[in-house]
Amino acid sequence: MSNQFQLFKRRRFSAMFFTQFLGAFNDNIFKQALILVLTYTAASKLGVEVSILNNLAAMLFILPYFLFSALAGQIADKYEKSKLTQFIKLLELVIMAVAAVGFVFEWYALLFVALFLMGTHSTFFGPIKYAYLPQAMKEDELVGANGLFQMGTSLAILVGMIVAGVLTQLSQSLYWISATVLVVAVLGYLAARYIPNMPAMQPNLKINWNIITTSLATVRYLYSLPFLFCIILGNSWFWFYGATFLTQVPEFSKVILLGNESVVIFLLTLFSVGVSIGSVMCKTLTKNKVSLHLLPFGIAGLSIFAIDLYFSLSGLDINVNNETLLGIGDLFNISGSWRVFTDLFLLGFSGGLYIVPLYASMQAYAPKSHRARIVGANNIFNAIFMVTSAIFAIVILNTLGFTLPQLFLVTGLLNIVFGTFLYIKLNKHVKHAIIQTNDGIAP
Repeated sequence: MSNQFQLFKRRRFSAMFFTQFLGAFNDNIFKQALILVLTYTAASKLGVEVSILNNLAAMLFILPYFLFSALAGQIADKYEKSKLTQFIKLLELVIMAVAAVGFVFEWYALLFVALFLMGTHSTFFGPIKYAYLPQAMKEDELVGANGLFQMGTSLAILVGMIVAGVLTQLSQSLYWISATVLVVAVLGYLAARYIPNMPAMQPNLKINWNIITTSLATVRYLYSLPFLFCIILGNSWFWFYGATFLTQVPEFSKVILLGNESVVIFLLTLFSVGVSIGSVMCKTLTKNKVSLHLLPFGIAGLSIFAIDLYFSLSGLDINVNNETLLGIGDLFNISGSWRVFTDLFLLGFSGGLYIVPLYASMQAYAPKSHRARIVGANNIFNAIFMVTSAIFAIVILNTLGFTLPQLFLVTGLLNIVFGTFLYIKLNKHVKHAIIQTNDGIAP
Protein backbone atom coordinates (compact mmCIF):
# COMPACT_ATOMS: atom_id res chain seq x y z
CA MET A 1 0.00 0.00 0.00
CA SER A 2 1.56 3.28 -1.15
CA ASN A 3 0.16 5.46 1.66
CA GLN A 4 -0.32 3.90 5.09
CA PHE A 5 -3.01 6.47 5.99
CA GLN A 6 -5.22 4.75 3.41
CA LEU A 7 -5.49 1.95 5.97
CA PHE A 8 -8.06 4.12 7.73
CA LYS A 9 -10.39 3.36 4.82
CA ARG A 10 -10.21 -0.34 5.74
CA ARG A 11 -12.58 -1.38 8.51
CA ARG A 12 -10.25 -4.23 9.48
CA PHE A 13 -7.71 -1.56 10.50
CA SER A 14 -9.70 1.53 11.49
CA ALA A 15 -12.09 -0.26 13.87
CA MET A 16 -9.25 -1.77 15.93
CA PHE A 17 -7.20 1.45 15.72
CA PHE A 18 -9.97 3.57 17.21
CA THR A 19 -10.83 0.88 19.77
CA GLN A 20 -7.27 0.84 21.05
CA PHE A 21 -6.88 4.64 20.75
CA LEU A 22 -9.98 5.27 22.87
CA GLY A 23 -8.84 2.63 25.38
CA ALA A 24 -5.41 4.26 25.83
CA PHE A 25 -7.06 7.70 25.89
CA ASN A 26 -9.45 6.63 28.67
CA ASP A 27 -6.66 4.93 30.64
CA ASN A 28 -4.73 8.17 30.74
CA ILE A 29 -7.66 10.46 31.48
CA PHE A 30 -8.53 8.26 34.44
CA LYS A 31 -4.95 7.72 35.68
CA GLN A 32 -3.91 11.36 35.36
CA ALA A 33 -7.16 12.66 36.90
CA LEU A 34 -6.73 10.26 39.81
CA ILE A 35 -3.10 11.35 40.34
CA LEU A 36 -4.16 15.02 40.35
CA VAL A 37 -7.00 14.30 42.79
CA LEU A 38 -4.64 12.33 45.04
CA THR A 39 -2.03 15.09 44.88
CA TYR A 40 -4.25 18.11 45.51
CA THR A 41 -7.17 16.69 47.52
CA ALA A 42 -6.90 13.16 48.86
CA ALA A 43 -3.44 13.38 50.43
CA SER A 44 -4.44 16.15 52.85
CA LYS A 45 -7.83 14.58 53.59
CA LEU A 46 -6.33 11.16 54.28
CA GLY A 47 -3.22 12.47 56.05
CA VAL A 48 -0.96 10.43 53.76
CA GLU A 49 2.13 11.56 51.84
CA VAL A 50 1.44 12.40 48.18
CA SER A 51 4.39 10.27 47.03
CA ILE A 52 2.99 7.22 48.84
CA LEU A 53 -0.43 7.57 47.19
CA ASN A 54 1.01 8.19 43.72
CA ASN A 55 3.44 5.28 43.94
CA LEU A 56 0.62 3.05 45.17
CA ALA A 57 -1.45 4.13 42.17
CA ALA A 58 1.40 3.34 39.77
CA MET A 59 1.93 -0.08 41.35
CA LEU A 60 -1.77 -1.01 41.23
CA PHE A 61 -1.95 -0.22 37.49
CA ILE A 62 1.19 -2.20 36.60
CA LEU A 63 0.50 -5.19 38.91
CA PRO A 64 -2.06 -6.86 36.59
CA TYR A 65 0.57 -7.05 33.83
CA PHE A 66 2.67 -9.25 36.12
CA LEU A 67 -0.29 -11.35 37.22
CA PHE A 68 -2.48 -11.83 34.16
CA SER A 69 -0.47 -11.24 30.95
CA ALA A 70 0.21 -14.93 30.29
CA LEU A 71 -3.43 -15.85 30.97
CA ALA A 72 -4.56 -13.01 28.69
CA GLY A 73 -2.36 -14.38 25.92
CA GLN A 74 -3.96 -17.82 26.19
CA ILE A 75 -7.48 -16.38 26.03
CA ALA A 76 -6.60 -14.24 22.99
CA ASP A 77 -5.21 -17.31 21.19
CA LYS A 78 -8.23 -19.45 22.02
CA TYR A 79 -11.17 -17.15 21.20
CA GLU A 80 -12.34 -15.11 18.22
CA LYS A 81 -10.92 -11.60 18.62
CA SER A 82 -13.80 -9.28 17.68
CA LYS A 83 -16.28 -10.75 20.19
CA LEU A 84 -13.55 -10.96 22.82
CA THR A 85 -12.71 -7.28 22.29
CA GLN A 86 -16.38 -6.27 22.57
CA PHE A 87 -16.69 -8.18 25.85
CA ILE A 88 -13.58 -6.48 27.25
CA LYS A 89 -14.90 -3.08 26.19
CA LEU A 90 -18.17 -3.78 28.02
CA LEU A 91 -16.10 -4.52 31.10
CA GLU A 92 -14.35 -1.17 30.63
CA LEU A 93 -17.76 0.51 30.76
CA VAL A 94 -18.55 -1.26 34.05
CA ILE A 95 -15.13 -0.31 35.48
CA MET A 96 -15.59 3.33 34.51
CA ALA A 97 -19.01 3.30 36.19
CA VAL A 98 -17.28 2.11 39.37
CA ALA A 99 -14.68 4.87 38.93
CA ALA A 100 -17.43 7.47 38.44
CA VAL A 101 -19.02 6.50 41.74
CA GLY A 102 -15.61 6.72 43.39
CA PHE A 103 -14.97 10.21 42.02
CA VAL A 104 -18.43 11.62 42.78
CA PHE A 105 -18.51 10.36 46.36
CA GLU A 106 -14.73 10.73 46.87
CA TRP A 107 -14.36 7.09 47.87
CA TYR A 108 -10.63 6.76 47.32
CA ALA A 109 -10.48 3.05 48.11
CA LEU A 110 -13.03 2.44 45.33
CA LEU A 111 -10.92 4.53 42.94
CA PHE A 112 -7.90 2.34 43.69
CA VAL A 113 -10.02 -0.74 42.98
CA ALA A 114 -11.10 0.81 39.66
CA LEU A 115 -7.46 1.60 38.84
CA PHE A 116 -6.44 -2.03 39.40
CA LEU A 117 -9.38 -3.18 37.26
CA MET A 118 -8.40 -0.75 34.47
CA GLY A 119 -4.88 -2.16 34.56
CA THR A 120 -6.44 -5.63 34.30
CA HIS A 121 -8.58 -4.47 31.35
CA SER A 122 -5.48 -3.17 29.54
CA THR A 123 -3.61 -6.40 30.32
CA PHE A 124 -6.27 -8.53 28.62
CA PHE A 125 -6.67 -6.19 25.65
CA GLY A 126 -2.94 -5.95 24.84
CA PRO A 127 -2.41 -9.47 23.42
CA ILE A 128 -5.60 -9.16 21.35
CA LYS A 129 -4.65 -5.94 19.54
CA TYR A 130 -1.07 -6.94 18.76
CA ALA A 131 -1.98 -10.48 17.70
CA TYR A 132 -4.83 -9.04 15.61
CA LEU A 133 -2.62 -6.87 13.39
CA PRO A 134 -0.60 -9.61 11.62
CA GLN A 135 -3.81 -11.60 11.18
CA ALA A 136 -5.82 -8.70 9.70
CA MET A 137 -3.09 -6.91 7.74
CA LYS A 138 -1.44 -7.96 4.49
CA GLU A 139 2.31 -8.53 4.59
CA ASP A 140 3.12 -5.15 3.04
CA GLU A 141 0.76 -3.36 5.48
CA LEU A 142 2.20 -4.63 8.77
CA VAL A 143 4.95 -2.04 9.27
CA GLY A 144 2.65 0.85 8.32
CA ALA A 145 -0.11 -0.45 10.62
CA ASN A 146 2.33 -0.73 13.54
CA GLY A 147 3.59 2.79 12.87
CA LEU A 148 0.05 4.15 12.99
CA PHE A 149 -0.73 2.16 16.15
CA GLN A 150 2.39 3.52 17.86
CA MET A 151 1.49 7.04 16.73
CA GLY A 152 -2.07 6.60 18.03
CA THR A 153 -0.88 5.29 21.39
CA SER A 154 1.56 8.18 21.89
CA LEU A 155 -1.08 10.78 21.02
CA ALA A 156 -3.77 9.05 23.13
CA ILE A 157 -1.48 9.14 26.18
CA LEU A 158 -0.62 12.79 25.64
CA VAL A 159 -4.15 14.02 24.89
CA GLY A 160 -5.56 11.94 27.75
CA MET A 161 -3.19 13.65 30.20
CA ILE A 162 -4.04 17.10 28.82
CA VAL A 163 -7.81 16.44 29.00
CA ALA A 164 -7.46 15.22 32.59
CA GLY A 165 -5.61 18.41 33.50
CA VAL A 166 -8.32 20.56 31.90
CA LEU A 167 -11.17 18.63 33.57
CA THR A 168 -9.66 18.96 37.04
CA GLN A 169 -9.64 22.74 36.65
CA LEU A 170 -13.39 22.94 35.96
CA SER A 171 -15.99 23.63 38.60
CA GLN A 172 -17.68 20.35 39.64
CA SER A 173 -14.56 18.69 38.22
CA LEU A 174 -15.29 15.25 39.68
CA TYR A 175 -18.60 15.11 37.81
CA TRP A 176 -16.90 16.17 34.57
CA ILE A 177 -14.23 13.50 34.97
CA SER A 178 -16.86 10.84 35.69
CA ALA A 179 -18.98 11.78 32.68
CA THR A 180 -15.96 11.91 30.35
CA VAL A 181 -14.56 8.46 31.20
CA LEU A 182 -18.04 6.95 30.80
CA VAL A 183 -18.59 8.60 27.40
CA VAL A 184 -15.16 7.50 26.13
CA ALA A 185 -15.83 3.93 27.33
CA VAL A 186 -19.12 3.91 25.37
CA LEU A 187 -17.33 5.17 22.25
CA GLY A 188 -14.69 2.46 22.67
CA TYR A 189 -17.37 -0.23 22.81
CA LEU A 190 -19.10 1.18 19.71
CA ALA A 191 -15.79 1.17 17.81
CA ALA A 192 -15.21 -2.47 18.87
CA ARG A 193 -18.52 -3.47 17.32
CA TYR A 194 -17.09 -2.65 13.88
CA ILE A 195 -14.08 -4.97 14.23
CA PRO A 196 -14.50 -7.76 11.65
CA ASN A 197 -14.62 -11.40 12.69
CA MET A 198 -11.08 -12.70 13.18
CA PRO A 199 -10.91 -16.49 13.72
CA ALA A 200 -9.24 -17.96 16.79
CA MET A 201 -5.72 -19.21 16.11
CA GLN A 202 -5.91 -22.15 18.57
CA PRO A 203 -9.57 -22.80 19.44
CA ASN A 204 -8.80 -26.18 21.06
CA LEU A 205 -6.32 -24.71 23.51
CA LYS A 206 -6.95 -25.78 27.11
CA ILE A 207 -6.51 -22.72 29.29
CA ASN A 208 -4.39 -23.02 32.41
CA TRP A 209 -5.98 -20.69 34.96
CA ASN A 210 -3.03 -20.93 37.38
CA ILE A 211 -1.43 -17.54 36.75
CA ILE A 212 1.94 -18.55 38.26
CA THR A 213 2.52 -21.74 36.25
CA THR A 214 1.04 -20.10 33.14
CA SER A 215 3.42 -17.14 33.39
CA LEU A 216 6.43 -19.38 33.94
CA ALA A 217 5.45 -21.64 31.03
CA THR A 218 4.98 -18.63 28.72
CA VAL A 219 8.37 -17.16 29.62
CA ARG A 220 10.04 -20.57 29.18
CA TYR A 221 8.46 -20.95 25.75
CA LEU A 222 9.64 -17.46 24.79
CA TYR A 223 13.17 -18.28 25.96
CA SER A 224 13.18 -21.27 23.59
CA LEU A 225 12.85 -18.77 20.70
CA PRO A 226 16.07 -16.71 21.04
CA PHE A 227 15.23 -14.17 18.32
CA LEU A 228 11.82 -13.36 19.80
CA PHE A 229 13.30 -13.31 23.30
CA CYS A 230 15.81 -10.65 22.18
CA ILE A 231 13.07 -8.70 20.36
CA ILE A 232 11.03 -8.56 23.57
CA LEU A 233 14.05 -7.51 25.64
CA GLY A 234 14.45 -4.69 23.12
CA ASN A 235 10.76 -3.73 23.39
CA SER A 236 10.96 -3.68 27.16
CA TRP A 237 14.11 -1.57 27.12
CA PHE A 238 12.14 1.09 25.25
CA TRP A 239 9.59 1.14 28.10
CA PHE A 240 12.44 1.36 30.64
CA TYR A 241 14.03 4.19 28.68
CA GLY A 242 10.78 6.10 28.06
CA ALA A 243 9.61 5.75 31.67
CA THR A 244 12.99 6.98 32.96
CA PHE A 245 12.74 10.16 30.89
CA LEU A 246 9.03 10.95 30.96
CA THR A 247 8.68 10.44 34.72
CA GLN A 248 11.25 13.19 35.25
CA VAL A 249 9.69 15.72 32.85
CA PRO A 250 7.52 17.51 35.47
CA GLU A 251 10.46 17.86 37.85
CA PHE A 252 13.02 19.10 35.35
CA SER A 253 10.40 21.46 33.85
CA LYS A 254 9.97 23.07 37.24
CA VAL A 255 13.41 22.74 38.84
CA ILE A 256 15.75 23.26 35.86
CA LEU A 257 13.65 25.19 33.35
CA LEU A 258 11.68 27.00 36.10
CA GLY A 259 8.60 26.41 33.94
CA ASN A 260 4.92 26.17 34.86
CA GLU A 261 2.43 23.41 34.05
CA SER A 262 2.12 24.50 30.40
CA VAL A 263 5.84 23.79 29.95
CA VAL A 264 5.34 20.22 31.19
CA ILE A 265 2.61 19.65 28.59
CA PHE A 266 4.73 21.26 25.88
CA LEU A 267 7.72 19.00 26.59
CA LEU A 268 5.54 15.88 26.70
CA THR A 269 4.00 17.00 23.40
CA LEU A 270 7.42 17.37 21.78
CA PHE A 271 8.39 13.84 22.80
CA SER A 272 5.03 12.31 21.80
CA VAL A 273 4.93 14.05 18.41
CA GLY A 274 8.52 12.94 17.82
CA VAL A 275 7.58 9.31 18.53
CA SER A 276 4.54 9.64 16.25
CA ILE A 277 6.50 11.04 13.30
CA GLY A 278 9.31 8.51 13.70
CA SER A 279 6.78 5.68 13.90
CA VAL A 280 4.87 6.76 10.79
CA MET A 281 8.07 7.23 8.79
CA CYS A 282 9.18 3.64 9.41
CA LYS A 283 6.97 2.36 6.59
CA THR A 284 8.62 4.61 4.00
CA LEU A 285 12.14 4.10 5.32
CA THR A 286 11.83 0.29 5.34
CA LYS A 287 9.94 0.19 2.00
CA ASN A 288 7.07 -1.73 3.61
CA LYS A 289 9.30 -4.61 4.74
CA VAL A 290 9.55 -6.12 8.20
CA SER A 291 13.16 -5.21 8.79
CA LEU A 292 15.60 -4.30 11.56
CA HIS A 293 17.61 -1.98 9.31
CA LEU A 294 16.34 1.12 11.15
CA LEU A 295 17.19 -0.25 14.60
CA PRO A 296 20.82 1.03 14.69
CA PHE A 297 19.60 4.54 13.80
CA GLY A 298 17.02 4.38 16.61
CA ILE A 299 19.63 3.13 19.10
CA ALA A 300 22.12 5.81 18.07
CA GLY A 301 19.54 8.59 18.28
CA LEU A 302 18.34 7.53 21.73
CA SER A 303 21.91 7.79 23.02
CA ILE A 304 23.12 10.86 21.08
CA PHE A 305 20.18 13.06 22.04
CA ALA A 306 20.08 11.86 25.66
CA ILE A 307 23.76 12.75 26.03
CA ASP A 308 23.21 16.08 24.28
CA LEU A 309 20.25 16.75 26.59
CA TYR A 310 22.68 16.49 29.51
CA PHE A 311 24.93 19.15 27.94
CA SER A 312 22.04 21.39 26.84
CA LEU A 313 20.44 21.34 30.30
CA SER A 314 23.79 21.82 32.02
CA GLY A 315 24.51 24.86 29.84
CA LEU A 316 21.26 26.67 30.61
CA ASP A 317 21.39 29.84 32.66
CA ILE A 318 17.90 30.78 33.80
CA ASN A 319 17.44 33.47 36.43
CA VAL A 320 14.03 34.49 37.73
CA ASN A 321 13.88 37.54 39.98
CA ASN A 322 10.61 36.53 41.61
CA GLU A 323 8.96 33.21 42.35
CA THR A 324 6.76 33.29 39.24
CA LEU A 325 7.32 30.25 37.03
CA LEU A 326 8.04 30.78 33.34
CA GLY A 327 5.62 30.01 30.52
CA ILE A 328 6.49 28.52 27.13
CA GLY A 329 6.82 31.97 25.52
CA ASP A 330 9.29 33.06 28.20
CA LEU A 331 11.45 29.98 27.65
CA PHE A 332 11.56 30.51 23.88
CA ASN A 333 13.49 33.73 24.51
CA ILE A 334 16.12 32.08 26.73
CA SER A 335 19.41 31.15 25.08
CA GLY A 336 19.86 27.38 24.82
CA SER A 337 16.22 26.44 25.36
CA TRP A 338 15.67 25.51 21.71
CA ARG A 339 18.46 22.94 21.99
CA VAL A 340 16.61 21.31 24.89
CA PHE A 341 13.37 21.27 22.91
CA THR A 342 15.12 19.81 19.85
CA ASP A 343 16.77 17.07 21.93
CA LEU A 344 13.41 15.99 23.37
CA PHE A 345 11.74 15.93 19.95
CA LEU A 346 14.60 13.93 18.40
CA LEU A 347 14.60 11.54 21.36
CA GLY A 348 10.97 10.77 20.58
CA PHE A 349 11.69 10.52 16.84
CA SER A 350 14.51 8.05 17.50
CA GLY A 351 12.22 6.07 19.77
CA GLY A 352 9.73 5.69 16.91
CA LEU A 353 12.47 4.39 14.58
CA TYR A 354 13.52 1.99 17.35
CA ILE A 355 10.23 0.50 18.54
CA VAL A 356 8.16 0.01 15.35
CA PRO A 357 10.60 -2.44 13.66
CA LEU A 358 10.75 -4.45 16.90
CA TYR A 359 6.96 -4.70 17.28
CA ALA A 360 6.51 -5.60 13.60
CA SER A 361 9.21 -8.29 13.89
CA MET A 362 7.62 -9.70 17.04
CA GLN A 363 4.29 -10.09 15.24
CA ALA A 364 5.80 -11.40 12.01
CA TYR A 365 8.02 -14.04 13.58
CA ALA A 366 5.77 -15.24 16.41
CA PRO A 367 4.22 -18.64 15.63
CA LYS A 368 0.55 -18.16 14.71
CA SER A 369 -0.60 -20.63 17.36
CA HIS A 370 1.26 -18.75 20.13
CA ARG A 371 1.20 -15.16 18.85
CA ALA A 372 -1.02 -13.69 21.60
CA ARG A 373 0.91 -15.56 24.28
CA ILE A 374 4.15 -14.08 22.94
CA VAL A 375 2.54 -10.64 23.33
CA GLY A 376 1.53 -11.64 26.86
CA ALA A 377 5.15 -12.51 27.64
CA ASN A 378 6.16 -9.15 26.15
CA ASN A 379 3.79 -7.37 28.55
CA ILE A 380 5.28 -9.23 31.54
CA PHE A 381 8.78 -8.05 30.61
CA ASN A 382 7.52 -4.51 29.89
CA ALA A 383 6.09 -4.32 33.41
CA ILE A 384 9.33 -5.64 34.96
CA PHE A 385 11.43 -3.10 33.04
CA MET A 386 9.10 -0.21 33.96
CA VAL A 387 9.29 -1.05 37.66
CA THR A 388 13.07 -1.40 37.31
CA SER A 389 13.23 2.06 35.71
CA ALA A 390 11.58 3.58 38.79
CA ILE A 391 14.06 1.81 41.11
CA PHE A 392 16.94 2.84 38.83
CA ALA A 393 15.90 6.52 38.93
CA ILE A 394 15.51 6.45 42.73
CA VAL A 395 18.98 4.91 43.16
CA ILE A 396 20.64 7.37 40.74
CA LEU A 397 18.90 10.47 42.06
CA ASN A 398 18.38 9.74 45.76
CA THR A 399 20.99 7.18 46.76
CA LEU A 400 23.90 8.30 44.58
CA GLY A 401 22.86 11.96 44.60
CA PHE A 402 23.09 12.53 40.84
CA THR A 403 21.29 15.44 39.18
CA LEU A 404 18.51 15.03 36.59
CA PRO A 405 20.83 15.89 33.66
CA GLN A 406 23.29 13.29 34.97
CA LEU A 407 20.48 10.72 35.08
CA PHE A 408 19.81 11.41 31.38
CA LEU A 409 23.54 11.09 30.62
CA VAL A 410 23.83 7.74 32.44
CA THR A 411 20.71 6.43 30.66
CA GLY A 412 22.09 7.49 27.27
CA LEU A 413 25.40 5.73 27.97
CA LEU A 414 23.61 2.59 29.17
CA ASN A 415 21.61 2.64 25.93
CA ILE A 416 24.84 2.40 23.91
CA VAL A 417 25.80 -0.75 25.84
CA PHE A 418 22.36 -2.36 25.71
CA GLY A 419 21.69 -1.32 22.11
CA THR A 420 24.98 -2.77 20.88
CA PHE A 421 24.32 -6.02 22.76
CA LEU A 422 20.77 -6.18 21.37
CA TYR A 423 21.75 -5.59 17.74
CA ILE A 424 24.55 -8.19 17.88
CA LYS A 425 22.19 -10.77 19.39
CA LEU A 426 19.41 -10.06 16.88
CA ASN A 427 21.78 -10.39 13.93
CA LYS A 428 23.06 -13.66 15.36
CA HIS A 429 19.59 -15.21 15.72
CA VAL A 430 17.66 -13.67 12.82
CA LYS A 431 18.86 -16.33 10.34
CA HIS A 432 17.35 -19.06 12.49
CA ALA A 433 14.10 -17.24 13.25
CA ILE A 434 12.24 -18.39 10.13
CA ILE A 435 13.20 -22.02 10.78
CA GLN A 436 11.91 -21.79 14.36
CA THR A 437 8.73 -19.98 13.28
CA ASN A 438 6.10 -21.77 11.27
CA ASP A 439 4.99 -18.58 9.56
CA GLY A 440 7.99 -16.24 9.52
CA ILE A 441 8.26 -13.26 7.22
CA ALA A 442 11.81 -12.65 6.03
CA PRO A 443 13.30 -9.33 7.05
